[in-house]
Amino acid sequence: MRISLGLDVGSVTTKIAALDSSGELVYGLYTRTEGQPIPAIQRCLQQTRENLGSECTVTALGTTGSARHLAGALAGADLVKNEITCHAVAATRAVPDARTVIEIGGQDSKIIILRNGVPVDFAMNTVCAAGTGSFLEQQANRLNIRIEDFAEIALESSSPVRIAGRCTVFAESDMVHRQQMGYSLPDILAGLADALVRNYLSNVGKGKEIVPPVVFQGGVAANRAIGRAFETELGIDVVVPNHFELMGAVGAAALAAEGANGKSAFGGFEIANAPFVTRGRNCEACANQCEVMELHRNGEVVSRWGDRCGMWSEEFAPVTRD
Repeated sequence: MRISLGLDVGSVTTKIAALDSSGELVYGLYTRTEGQPIPAIQRCLQQTRENLGSECTVTALGTTGSARHLAGALAGADLVKNEITCHAVAATRAVPDARTVIEIGGQDSKIIILRNGVPVDFAMNTVCAAGTGSFLEQQANRLNIRIEDFAEIALESSSPVRIAGRCTVFAESDMVHRQQMGYSLPDILAGLADALVRNYLSNVGKGKEIVPPVVFQGGVAANRAIGRAFETELGIDVVVPNHFELMGAVGAAALAAEGANGKSAFGGFEIANAPFVTRGRNCEACANQCEVMELHRNGEVVSRWGDRCGMWSEEFAPVTRD
């Protein structure tokens, strides 16, 4: 089997997607990063090899996410691309006439405005995590419920309470206050879902023309209570595509496949068992004083990135970047 791979490495989760030669998803994995992106990447590659077999040929590899440069250096990427582009590509593959993409992950959230399949505007959250999955999970833990059960409980609510959603501190304080007043758990969770959506729309979505079809993707799209809150607030249907949690990785794989030239820089599945170490150092060659990251394998530098001028990174195989 000939496949293209996409790696989406974020602060909370790491995803891998394998597309066959016709562009169909043949394997995907969604796993926790746990603050250690290198083992998470290796785990994804190991699981892919075990599920697809070591005989499959990787024709292209694309990486995205906050650790995309590390992932690209470690695995041998042909393409290192930003999340906006990858999510937009995946959304238009799933819903060809999509005009708005809502993406909410573990630590960040974004909105992408599409017109005729082309991103024309976007925004990301900046300083507040109240509109992200990590905040929902934190509150679920505090309430002693599994995050997987959040939506089922919240959807039982008939009268969601009003919870301040402008920041994590106020939201949590409001939740505690509502609990002490005796409100039911379903009403509190439904109120939290509504608060997250209001936070998103008043910050990330502020000033954006949100028109259907609206595609909701990212890990938080698994929470049906959040999807319902978006539909109620916007007054329009929201589409949750198949493999919503893998969309960044799918987009990276698709883009890498488009630019494939017959020979991939992919380092092979044996990377899953190789020892890697990253180190950083400041370059003082000019006033920029860039922090240059180095990836070491068996004591040898195999990649460098982070320099603005290319002084250090250009000695390694060129990659199509953001």
